[in-house]
Amino acid sequence: MKLALVNPRWTFDGSIYFGCREPHLPLELAYAQALLQAGGHTAEVIDAHLEDLEEGQLRARVERVEPDAVVVTTAPTYLFWRCPPPELRVPARTLAALRDLAPLTIAVGPHGSTTPAAAMAKLDVDALVMGECEEALAEMASAPVAHWGRISGVALRGSDGRAVINGGPRAADMARLPPLRWSSAVLARHRHHHHRFDQPPEGPGAEMETSRGCPYHCTFCAKDNYRDRYRKRPLAAVLDELDGLVASGAGYVYFVDEIFLPDEKLLREVARRPIQFGVQTRIDLWSFELLDLLGQAGCRSIEAGVESISVEGRAQLDKRCKLSTDALAERLIHAKKSVPFVQATLMESNADDPGAVAAWRQQLMAAGVWANEPVPLFPYPGSPDYTRLWGPPDEKAWERAHDHYLRSFDTFSDVQEKRPVRLRVLEGHPE
Repeated sequence: MKLALVNPRWTFDGSIYFGCREPHLPLELAYAQALLQAGGHTAEVIDAHLEDLEEGQLRARVERVEPDAVVVTTAPTYLFWRCPPPELRVPARTLAALRDLAPLTIAVGPHGSTTPAAAMAKLDVDALVMGECEEALAEMASAPVAHWGRISGVALRGSDGRAVINGGPRAADMARLPPLRWSSAVLARHRHHHHRFDQPPEGPGAEMETSRGCPYHCTFCAKDNYRDRYRKRPLAAVLDELDGLVASGAGYVYFVDEIFLPDEKLLREVARRPIQFGVQTRIDLWSFELLDLLGQAGCRSIEAGVESISVEGRAQLDKRCKLSTDALAERLIHAKKSVPFVQATLMESNADDPGAVAAWRQQLMAAGVWANEPVPLFPYPGSPDYTRLWGPPDEKAWERAHDHYLRSFDTFSDVQEKRPVRLRVLEGHPE
């Protein structure tokens, strides 16, 4: 089978999206390509975001593949499956532009994972994968299309146009995902060093992962329907991929792990390589000694999820944090001794006194640690917050969460639009 694996040319005008808007490596598509090629199939990753391909250029690239199926992702790389743009405007437009170039269209990503019926209706695809997509795409390519309905985690378009769902969202076997290889030409386009602020980027950056999932279950995290169980990649595969990135010219890597957990063996191996990196983690899980090792290994950026400065606020968010707020601050300030940029991420919490938040932020910033103004929480479908408010996600889940968000807040994060547009309007439905 021949497949074109497409990352759309993303735009975010009017969106509540608060993730980074720079291009990032589409890890999920690259893993899928590797598994497909190992199974004897033809698969080409076409990254319209990284290459800035306009519609005509993208069509020409896909047409050259002569694909049996076009696969389009609904989030800008696996890094942002956890907080994707709620709207499906960009992937829907991309699929519409490519639909006549292949007999089959397939969607992968968080929207179909959480609300498959709604995603299929909006995207008008023949099939979609629920959950992590790499192994499912390989299984689909190796089976007759008539048998796709037997593959777990796959939804097909029924005769009435509605989704026919088999099983639930999938979780990949991390031992099966091979070390990825990125060419020097691809990395040369990737000048962005994600979440790095200590200096301007020098040379190419990249992203990779050492694990998936998280052992915690915070209320705001959209992980109920995928990305739930914590799984580590084999160390040998991680180091092989990292060495390949270094050989291709990368000088900085961002580990996209849901939660980068302390791992002395990994850090000592990374320290032996000429690479710098950034992580997102929970500062309460790190000892002072391992924070020192993190800096010695080349870490230049830590994004630490603190979320709330009060015991009550962290309990509301089900953080299961055993440290006091003062102890959290102590670790953040200690980390700054060896890591140039350390951030304490805060979220809006009705349990936190605004004056106390301002004072805590000032304390940290005086010590060189950045603490952002609390970010409004979006109740992503698939998160405990959404379920608490409305129950299991249905076909109107994204619209319901989006309208609630716009009603609840008058100001938004400084990385969002000043006044986001309603989801229906973003997706082309007038008020």
